[in-house]
Formats: sequence, structure tokens, C-alpha cells
Amino acid sequence: MSDQNPSLPDLATMVAAYNQMNHYGRTNGMELTVNTPGQIEYRMRIRDEHLSSPNTCHGGVLAGLMDAALGAAALSLAFTKMELVSTVEFKMNYLHSVHLHDELVARGTVDHGGNSLVVSSCVVYRVKAGHDDVAVARGLGTFNRYPASKRDFAQLLMGKDG
Repeated sequence: MSDQNPSLPDLATMVAAYNQMNHYGRTNGMELTVNTPGQIEYRMRIRDEHLSSPNTCHGGVLAGLMDAALGAAALSLAFTKMELVSTVEFKMNYLHSVHLHDELVARGTVDHGGNSLVVSSCVVYRVKAGHDDVAVARGLGTFNRYPASKRDFAQLLMGKDG
């Protein structure tokens, strides 16, 4: 059970349920790790289907990873109160191109966790063993908090029939 609310499942259980439902992340080979509520990492490797031109990743793939990482940071905090989040807006800056087979890690952090809005930031890095990480994109997002009872997620977590 959660330290913050003994009636809630622990964070690992909530993240596992989220990963089970997250078809977008699975389809794109994204792997989520929650370090603490409000601090996450998403990893993915660039595959052929992510390319927009020979050997170059489409910017929309990075935007999808950015939105997922910003949202997962906000969601991991909202989970502690049995809440979900939805994207209100996000912006990003593309800093370097990304290529086929690049390994990316998006590190998202909650900067402000209000009662109705959560603001998070993220840097997406290209990582390669033996080399310094290279920041390829930076972003900032705003998310709306709402009760998980508004979605099937609450029933999945609490083991209730819909």
C-alpha cells in the first residue's frame, strides 16, 4: 500500500497497470521507470518505423516521447492521490537530430504539483556507452489532474468490476 494513502495500491502496482494499458508506449518500444513520484525515465531505441527520411527520426516521434515523459512525471505524482492527468499543453525545443538505432532516455520531473494543474519538464538525451549523454530535446508541459474514478483505470487498480 502507498505510504501517502494506505487505501491506495503502491506506486509499482499503479505503474504496472498503466504500462499494461499504454498501447502507445508498448508499440513504440518505450520503457517507463518511475524513480519517485514526480520523477521518471522513459527509454526507447529508434527503429525503422520512426524514420522520416533515410536514417533520421521524425520529429513527431520525439514529440510523442516528450509528451509521454512529461505526462508520466505528472501522472506518477497524481497516482499518489488516485488521480490521473491529461495534457493541457506542452512545448519542446529540438536541439539535435536523432538517427536510426539511437538509444534515447527522457528524464521527466514535476516542477509544480498544484491541486488542479501539474507542470513538468523533461530533457531527452541520446545515450551511448562510453560517451557523454547529448541533450536532443527539451520540453515543458502542463497537465490537468482529475479523479481516476472517471476512467476504467480506477476499476483496474482496485479490482472492481466496471
